[in-house]
Amino acid sequence: MAITKEQQAQILRYHHVEKWLVGTIARQLGVHHTTVDRVLSQAGLPKADRPQRPSMIDPYVSFIADTLTKYPTLTASRLYAMVRERGYGGGEDHFRHQIAHYRPRPQPEAYLRLKTLPGEQAQVDWGHFGKVTIGRAVRPLMAFVMVLSWSRRIFLRFYLNQQTANFLRGHEAAFQAWGGLPRVLLYDNLKSAVLERQGDAIRFNPTLLAFAAHYHFEPRPVAVYRGNEKGRVERAIRYVRDNFFAARQWRDLDDLNAQAEAWCLGQSSDRPCPEDRTLTVREAFAQEQPALLALPDNPYPTDERVEVKIGKTPYARFDLNDYSLPHRFTRRLLTVVATPREVRVLKGAEEVACHPRSYGKGEQIEDPAHIEALVSAKRQGRHHRGQDRLAHAVPASRELLIQAAERGHNLGSITAALLRLLDSYGTTELELAIGEALQRGVPHPNAVRLTLERRREQRHQPPVLPVALPADQRVRELAVRPHALGTYDQLQTEQAPDDESS
Repeated sequence: MAITKEQQAQILRYHHVEKWLVGTIARQLGVHHTTVDRVLSQAGLPKADRPQRPSMIDPYVSFIADTLTKYPTLTASRLYAMVRERGYGGGEDHFRHQIAHYRPRPQPEAYLRLKTLPGEQAQVDWGHFGKVTIGRAVRPLMAFVMVLSWSRRIFLRFYLNQQTANFLRGHEAAFQAWGGLPRVLLYDNLKSAVLERQGDAIRFNPTLLAFAAHYHFEPRPVAVYRGNEKGRVERAIRYVRDNFFAARQWRDLDDLNAQAEAWCLGQSSDRPCPEDRTLTVREAFAQEQPALLALPDNPYPTDERVEVKIGKTPYARFDLNDYSLPHRFTRRLLTVVATPREVRVLKGAEEVACHPRSYGKGEQIEDPAHIEALVSAKRQGRHHRGQDRLAHAVPASRELLIQAAERGHNLGSITAALLRLLDSYGTTELELAIGEALQRGVPHPNAVRLTLERRREQRHQPPVLPVALPADQRVRELAVRPHALGTYDQLQTEQAPDDESS
């Protein structure tokens, strides 16, 4: 509580002249007794001893202090149960408040202020900035942040995951933006950087080691529970949250990254440099940039490569979506090579498909040429299967198709028409009708149909009705012998005398 100079003078006067107690002074001035204690202590006066009222916990103080000395992390609930067993009758809330005074406090750790040279070090980390909904997919929005330890120049790039490929892409983009790179990169214990750690024994991600060897920098993880060693990048992430991302509007990931780049080159670079307040970050970076390592002539490949097994449908599954292929590559083992913008499917060194990348979920990204080729192949397959069935049931149909092809007729429609006639009239009748059409030199289903109709009328049979047959090929090719109906006339003749007698 803040008090005026006049109140401070009154407190001192009441204490020295009137010899009032702290509580009396507090009640008289309408302030808290701790405020009076503070004023007296600041004046160099010892704090007045106040008689302490006896507490129920007093007989157990020695036990509590010894126990907490041996077990400093023992919970208050467990300690309360132990003193209850020894006769303590107070409440748990009061007990929790009292033992806080007896729990040993660790000595606060002091930290050295880390100093680096220009071009010596940068710090790297990921920051989570919520989630993004794309179609039916919900993906994390991750910020890759790299900051130069001396000039505090920030590089910021957003990705939809923190996988190794994007981790390396962030590095390469930062190096290109700065026109060089530092000698040491400091990491937290990220899986993209450190796979396993046992004390001082560290097993780095082999992909990161290959990347570091290509660019000639040293990857260095911070010590366990020493996050202060990478405090520059952690403060940079907080700065990004508060000064860039908060209340920002953006259309898509490309728009967000374009705004991030402008912010890094503008507002972020115009802030004072913590290493030298007389300089801005922009001016400090201009001094640091010549000390950075030069970039190699060829960038490190950061494409994602995944082997995929193609099933019976011509699609390659990658990152929750299906990408179409030519149908001849079904039941194969292919390789998917992906960049942030496109997905390519390879068979060895041959590119069999290329599509724009989708970050949705359960989508089918198709090339119309792939679908048209598959439909055409299926249509031709149906024609071939129909011709095989027709030739097996009616051998004469093969010659009719040959002669029809020579005259330029559509074999698909002819085959379909003959199959319908086969289902309606059977193999015997169709064989005879086709033979007659060939004798007359008219290899066309209309001629065959007219012959069948004529033969049906000569036998005084009713028109043929279409019958839906089962899909079983054996049923469709079964020859059915028609029953002779003359026996019914015989039955009628035999029943005539009985009808007359009746």
